[in-house]
Amino acid sequence: MTPKLRRVAVVVNPLSGSAGPAAVDEARRILEEQCVQGVVRTPEETGGVEACLRASLEDNPDLLAVVAGDGTARAAAGLAGADGPLVAPLPGGTMNMLPRALYGDRDWKQALADILRNGEERIVSGGEVEGRAFYVAAILGAPALWAQAREAAREGDLWRTLQRARRALRRAFSGRLRVSLDGRPRVKTEALVLMCPLVSAALDEEARHLEAALLDPANALEAFRLGVHAATGDWRADPKVQAGPCHVGRAWASSHIPAVLDGEPARLNPTADFRFVPKAFRALVPKEPAA
Repeated sequence: MTPKLRRVAVVVNPLSGSAGPAAVDEARRILEEQCVQGVVRTPEETGGVEACLRASLEDNPDLLAVVAGDGTARAAAGLAGADGPLVAPLPGGTMNMLPRALYGDRDWKQALADILRNGEERIVSGGEVEGRAFYVAAILGAPALWAQAREAAREGDLWRTLQRARRALRRAFSGRLRVSLDGRPRVKTEALVLMCPLVSAALDEEARHLEAALLDPANALEAFRLGVHAATGDWRADPKVQAGPCHVGRAWASSHIPAVLDGEPARLNPTADFRFVPKAFRALVPKEPAA
């Protein structure tokens, strides 16, 4: 049954990767075409992304839709939480990790029109590391720095690509992680990937745990490959990966731990706890046709 949408809030960042300067007008047009009452806001109007999201949630909408990058998508889901309104993190950024997991190859305009016309609720589980949420995957350790270099290259920023690549080379193999999964003895590894049920090929969506993978490359070339594979979601096929289920765990390092959470870089404390979150937020997704 399609949820009743009396009021919709849409947050658009026209400056994000694939939104574009006409995104605000296009969002208003789609709302009008679907006969849905809604308010479209931009971060520039409200003093930043978080202020824009909070202002939109204060309207008590039935749906909060976001056309922006991965960080904004993750922030919207986290602010709404398990008991808040439905959330639609639409593909308006560069990597679009969470949007692609929910909406496939649809662009944001098609995804918005589809869910307003014929959407259904989907409970999304996720993970949390040091209190920071992720819904697709988290990479902890030096290969996360290679993923950051790859993202700078995708954006065409040569200087930032070189800087991040140099930093990744300096960190490679200089400080391995120690990881304990579900209370088991610590093991050493170069990096840890935590994959959520939403996208893990080894888990169905009803799974009550994360998939944890230990990445242990033998050299800088393998570290780069694993970092790229982890960022694009095809790391499980790599022969250097050992994977299994995990509910809770802890990672230790000699210094701050570089990380990527749903495509966004992060810097974690030298000791970082993580856990599975069975009900993270409620997404509105297109209704799948009956088999």
